[in-house]
Amino acid sequence: MIRKAKISDVGTIMTIINETVKEMKSYGNNQWDENYPNSETFINDIKNDSLYVYEEDNNIKGFICIDCNQAAEYENLNWSLNEKCMVAHRIAVNTKFRNGGIATKLMSFCHKVIVVTMQNKVSTAKLERLINNIDCSDRNKFMFICNKYMDSEINYLIKNPATNNLTISEYISNFNFVNNDLSVEFLANDKQFKKLAYMII
Repeated sequence: MIRKAKISDVGTIMTIINETVKEMKSYGNNQWDENYPNSETFINDIKNDSLYVYEEDNNIKGFICIDCNQAAEYENLNWSLNEKCMVAHRIAVNTKFRNGGIATKLMSFCHKVIVVTMQNKVSTAKLERLINNIDCSDRNKFMFICNKYMDSEINYLIKNPATNNLTISEYISNFNFVNNDLSVEFLANDKQFKKLAYMII
């Protein structure tokens, strides 16, 4: 069952976070650390009614934060529809309950998911972990982009049996994140993107 989180859930959520951070560090992912996200982050999410937990048999097995807080650079874009959209910020599943479809159920809140990867071994291994934990088979929902693609290098996305069935919508020679954030404005202005630009504009 997915329900809104309560303040009493924060301790369990932080236990999941601490285990997740350890796991992320083991394969070189430093997006989260000992300082972020912290208990205050989730208390604020709860106060804003934007944190949801997946609970089963009185166990909180995962969580996701969804709200309308977009990055500031989105505000001045010439959207075809001037409507709010929901943004998924943080999602994690207890390491004891992986591969049970929990992350997929939590992601059901999201309409579109853009996954950026690269052709090297490390990125391909990270992508393999993602698709082993989340059902990414819906091509209308999940879009995969290969960044920093080079013809002269081995494309492990194809060589890896776990990822070679994915449809990579875009192979981009190189683009850089702005402040480590992939903004819609940046993507819309980058001339390398074709299919993605059609989807955004």
